[in-house]
Amino acid sequence: MDQPLDTDALAFDPLAPDGLGTHPPVPTGSKNAIRLWRSAGLRLAIIYAALFSLSAFALVFFLWWETAALLDRQVDAAIRADAQGLSEQWVDGDLDGLVSTIRERLMENVDDDAIYLVIDPSGHRIAGNLERWPAGVVSPDAWYELTIDRAGVRSPARVRRFDLPGGDRLLVGRDVRTRVALRRLLTDAMFWAGLVLMVLGLAGALLMNGLFRSMLANVSATSAAIAAGDLTHRVRLTGRGDEFDRLAETINDMLDRIAWLMDGVREVSNAIAHDLRTPIARARARLEDAGTHARTEADLRAALERAQADLDGVTSVFQALLRIAEIEAGARRAAFGMVELVGLLSDIAELYGAVAEEHGLRLDLDLPPRLDLQGDRELIQQAVANLLDNAVKFSPPGGQVRLSAVAIGPEIRITVADQGPGIPKEDRARAVQRFFRGEAARHTPGSGLGLALVLAVAQLHGGTLVLEDQAPGLRAILMLRNTLA
Repeated sequence: MDQPLDTDALAFDPLAPDGLGTHPPVPTGSKNAIRLWRSAGLRLAIIYAALFSLSAFALVFFLWWETAALLDRQVDAAIRADAQGLSEQWVDGDLDGLVSTIRERLMENVDDDAIYLVIDPSGHRIAGNLERWPAGVVSPDAWYELTIDRAGVRSPARVRRFDLPGGDRLLVGRDVRTRVALRRLLTDAMFWAGLVLMVLGLAGALLMNGLFRSMLANVSATSAAIAAGDLTHRVRLTGRGDEFDRLAETINDMLDRIAWLMDGVREVSNAIAHDLRTPIARARARLEDAGTHARTEADLRAALERAQADLDGVTSVFQALLRIAEIEAGARRAAFGMVELVGLLSDIAELYGAVAEEHGLRLDLDLPPRLDLQGDRELIQQAVANLLDNAVKFSPPGGQVRLSAVAIGPEIRITVADQGPGIPKEDRARAVQRFFRGEAARHTPGSGLGLALVLAVAQLHGGTLVLEDQAPGLRAILMLRNTLA
């Protein structure tokens, strides 16, 4: 009986040798080698070692080349000086004087490196320490590097030919065995120096790779902990204040911001689950009650209006939440422009002055002649309005609300002070959280988002919100960074 075809077993795999099935397992050593090669630290270390070795080799080669060139120049200068002296002797005397001068120089040549040879037009030796004219030396005024036989010893030499009047020829040169030996010594030294430099470069690369991996291991461990859900983990600082410390501080600031946003999301979720459920349930109960018990059209309309008011309150809360989220995301920075704060604050004070009078309050202003700020006019207006609304709402009749502004260095401070119940010290840090409502605000209308929005506006403008005791009352200071200062 035919067996069913196992399609999984015949699944095409382009990585397998024959294109079918699964490719063979990779050995552990190969995996480690692949992982090591993919390491950014290793690549940087190799680049460092290559640059270090090339730089060191270039320096050593330059020194070798300059030393060899110096030796060549010294030999050439000595030969020119000899030729110049012999030519002067030839002008002053005759051939016998030239031969005598050559013999004297050979006798005085302590280093035994001087080479002289004078031959007649037929090639017969007249004077010098060579037996015959070297083959290949045919052009006058040209330099030749060749091997010569001198006193039965073959040695390298550098020579030059000079033609004399009457067909005689003069050969002047130097035995360069010492120079060749020194060049060979320099070459060997260059080779060993290059080898040592390569070893040092490799050691430095390995050290650099280890330091790089140890510095990034801290960041990697923190990232892994964050990915696992531990938002309390932070990158450790070395205290050296270097680039890695600055990177760690930036990452920690980012993680603090993420943790703060996550707490805000949790708080919003809890607030929506508790605070917003009440008005929605109330609106539903009113509609259900109206549908069951309403006797007249007026009763039904009243129930609908009350339910609509409850739902409008929910809508306003969601709008405030969206506005705060938009501000915290930095999306409103595109709307930044020049804002003349004195005029803006005067318009807000004029509007809330009438509201303060209705509550039996007095609104005082203390503004400088002019204040300019780069920011979002609409958001600043809403933030100040929220502070004034709270001040008017919680101040007792006959009290005073004060709005002032002042520039202190690169910072502008807008202060709203009232004479209400204030906020207890233990609640001030929580007062800027979404949906927080203290004991004094439990029985007043509101959603608990006003100060949260003010703080978001302040942070968007590089500042913050500070709540202080007015004794009695509260002093709210909106600090904005003035980039124009």
